[in-house]
Amino acid sequence: MTSYFTLIFLVVFLPLVLLAYAAVPKRLRGYVLLCASYFFAWCISGPRITFMLISTLCVYGIARAMDARIQKRDAQLAQVKKGKREIKASCKHQLNQLLVAGVMVNLGILIALNYLGFFGELATAALGLLGIHAHFEFPRIGAPIGISFYTLMAISYLVDVSRETIKADHHFGRLALFLSFFPHIMEGPIARYTQTATALWEGRDLSAQNSYRGMLRMAIGFAKKLLVADRLNLYVKTIFTDYASYDGGLIALGAVLYTLQLYCDFSGCMDVAIGLGQFFGAEYPENFRQPFFSRTTSEFWQRWHITLGQWFKDYVYYPVSLSKPVKRLTTKARKRFGNRYGPLLVSGIALFCVWLGNGLWHGAGSQYLFFGMYYFVLIWLGGFIEPNARAWAADHGIDRERGAYRVFRTVRTLMAVFVGELFFRAEGLEAGLAMFGKMLSNFSLASFADGTVFTLMSKADFAVALFFVAVVFIYDTAYERGFDVRKMIEEKGFVLRWAIWIAIVMTVVIFGAYGFGYVAVDPMYAQY
Repeated sequence: MTSYFTLIFLVVFLPLVLLAYAAVPKRLRGYVLLCASYFFAWCISGPRITFMLISTLCVYGIARAMDARIQKRDAQLAQVKKGKREIKASCKHQLNQLLVAGVMVNLGILIALNYLGFFGELATAALGLLGIHAHFEFPRIGAPIGISFYTLMAISYLVDVSRETIKADHHFGRLALFLSFFPHIMEGPIARYTQTATALWEGRDLSAQNSYRGMLRMAIGFAKKLLVADRLNLYVKTIFTDYASYDGGLIALGAVLYTLQLYCDFSGCMDVAIGLGQFFGAEYPENFRQPFFSRTTSEFWQRWHITLGQWFKDYVYYPVSLSKPVKRLTTKARKRFGNRYGPLLVSGIALFCVWLGNGLWHGAGSQYLFFGMYYFVLIWLGGFIEPNARAWAADHGIDRERGAYRVFRTVRTLMAVFVGELFFRAEGLEAGLAMFGKMLSNFSLASFADGTVFTLMSKADFAVALFFVAVVFIYDTAYERGFDVRKMIEEKGFVLRWAIWIAIVMTVVIFGAYGFGYVAVDPMYAQY
C-alpha cells in the first residue's frame, strides 16, 4: 500500500477502517483512526514514522508548557494591582522562547532529513567561488511520508497556542491524530487545529449522507488522476527526461501538459483526501479554487494550493510585515517614496521570505529556489504595475473584468504559470534553463505537422486525455460561475444520485490509465 490509489487501500484498508470505526464505542473511534493513520504511514515509510512521533511529542510537551506558563501569568495578574505589564512581558518572553524551541526542533528534523545534502552542495559551491576547496557530504536518512505537511501543521499549532488563539490540547491522542490522520498525511491539505482536531476525535457516527459525499468526492478525484494526470505522464516524463532530443514546440507543449497533469493529480488527491475526511464528519479546507481563471500570478496563488499560501501568509508574511524593524522601514519609505510605492517597496522583504520558504518547501534543489524567486519577482512587480494598469484602463474606458481584456489578462497569467511549472518540473535549474532556451530559440511546429508528437504519446491517449481535460474545464467553469456541481448531484433522488456515481466509477475503470503499457504514478506532491 503506497497511496490512496491502490487496490489494497480501496478494497482492504479503507473498508476495515470503516468497519472497525463503526463497531467500537464512540469514545474509542479516535483511537481507531489514530492506529489506522500510523499503520498507513508505516506501510509507506516504515520505521521513519518515528520522526513523526518525535515531532508530535515535542509539540505536545511544549504546548503544555506554554499553557502552564499562561495559567501562571493569569494567577499572578489576579493577585496584584501593580506590575501587570512586567508580568505580561515576562510571560510573553518565555512563550516566545518555548515557541522558538518547538519550531527549531520541527524544522531541524525537516532540514536534517530533506535538506542537508542540498545545503552541503550550496556550501561547497560557495566556498569554491572563494577559492576554498571543500566538500560537504551528508548521509541521506530518508523522511517519513508527509513530513513537509505535518511539520507546517505542527508549527501552526504551536504559534496559535503562543498567540492564545487556541488552548493547548492536554489529550495526546487527539493532537497525534490531528497531525497524522491518514487522508491528509500524504499531500495535505494543511489544516489548522480548530478545523479538524475536535471533529476527528469526537467519533461522529457514519451517515449515509456523509458516506455518499465522501464517495462522490473520491470518485471525482480518481477521475482527475487516472483519466488525465497519469495518462499525460506518458508525454511529460519523456520530454522532461530527454528534452535535448526535441524541439521547442514539443517542450512548450510539455510545459502546458505538465501544468495540467500537476493540477489534475494534486487537486484529484485533494478530492480523495477531503472525501475520506467526510466519511468521518471532518471537513478539510479546500485547496484549489479554479486557478486557471486567474488574471494575475498573485490571484493564481490565492486559488492554487490555498492552504499552503494561507499558512505562509499567516505565519511568515504578517509576522515579518508587522515586526518593529520592518514597520520602521515602512515609515521611512513612505516619507521617501510616498504612500503608494513606499509600503510596496518594503513589502518585498516579507514577500521575499514567503517565496524563499515556498520554493524550499517544495524541494531541495536549485530549480525550486528559482521557482520561488520567479514568483517573488512576478508578484512583487505586479504590485507596482497593477495600480497603473487599473488607472490606464479607467482612463480609456476599458472594463478589465470583461471581454477581450479579461481574456488577455488570463492568457498572460497562464503563460507565466506554464513557464514557472517548466522550471518546477525540470530536473535541475540547468535543465530548466536549457529547455526554456530551446523554447525561445528552436520553437517549431514541424513536429506536430509530421506526426513526431505522436511518437511520444499515441493519438488515442491524446484524444482521451484532452477529452477529459475538457470535462474538467467545464466542471471548473461551472464552479467559477457559482454552480456547486457536487451539491447539485447530492440533492438528486436516490436512483439518479447513485447512477451518476456509478457512471463516474465505470468511466475511470474503462478509460483510466493503468494496466499494460502504463507505469503507476505515485501522487506527485507526496514527495514534498
